[in-house]
Amino acid sequence: MNTRLLEGKTALVTGGSRGVGTGIVARLAADGAQVAFTYANSRTRAEDVAAAAVASGGIAHAIHADSMKEEDVTSAVAQTVDRFGSLDIVVNNAAVGTFGPLDELKMDEIDAMLTINVRSAVVTIRESLGHMGSGGRIINIGSINADRTPFPGQSVYALTKGALASLTRGLARDLAARNITVNNIQPGPIDTDANPADGPAAPNMLGVMAVDRFGTTVEVAALVAYLAGPEAAYITGSSLDIDGGFGA
Repeated sequence: MNTRLLEGKTALVTGGSRGVGTGIVARLAADGAQVAFTYANSRTRAEDVAAAAVASGGIAHAIHADSMKEEDVTSAVAQTVDRFGSLDIVVNNAAVGTFGPLDELKMDEIDAMLTINVRSAVVTIRESLGHMGSGGRIINIGSINADRTPFPGQSVYALTKGALASLTRGLARDLAARNITVNNIQPGPIDTDANPADGPAAPNMLGVMAVDRFGTTVEVAALVAYLAGPEAAYITGSSLDIDGGFGA
């Protein structure tokens, strides 16, 4: 049985040096893809992620890029193509979230969410399309908060993730003739450094879920790998929840 279904493919993962991104990089590399991923802050952490993928028999390359800067985003796409010669899979994972009542959020916090969560995804896709051929895959990492916000203070973050879902549907129409699929993954609470399963907010989140645990980065990465692979060619324009029943 072939377990390297992405052999010969090139992937770009934004925000791949921490949280869900690390799981996505590891899984795509394990499945045979050449993976470039961006990071904004810790070079050491990014190099560790790349080294772990290589140690497991994969190919991964870290690119420093600040998703707040359009020139960095466009450069990351160019560097990926220059290094690997092609671009087949794009995973828009970079995101930030600042929570609180709208009238208490600072405009720079709002601008950061709009820019990183939405605008940088649009720029990444736009720049990638010139290099992506038939069979290409675009996968956005949204949030179940696009559909359900059971706690106050999530309005702008939810707005940005709802925008990704709408972008996904529109692009699926635009790109169908080119045989490029576009899908959106909506995680619920996932156990990461930024949102630990034993953190102070965990009891409240578990209280609205059907499954009594947080998800793992491995589980989200498995769904990304499926959508990136050949067996998902008939799925496009969809938002797929992986949320432990948070939105049920």
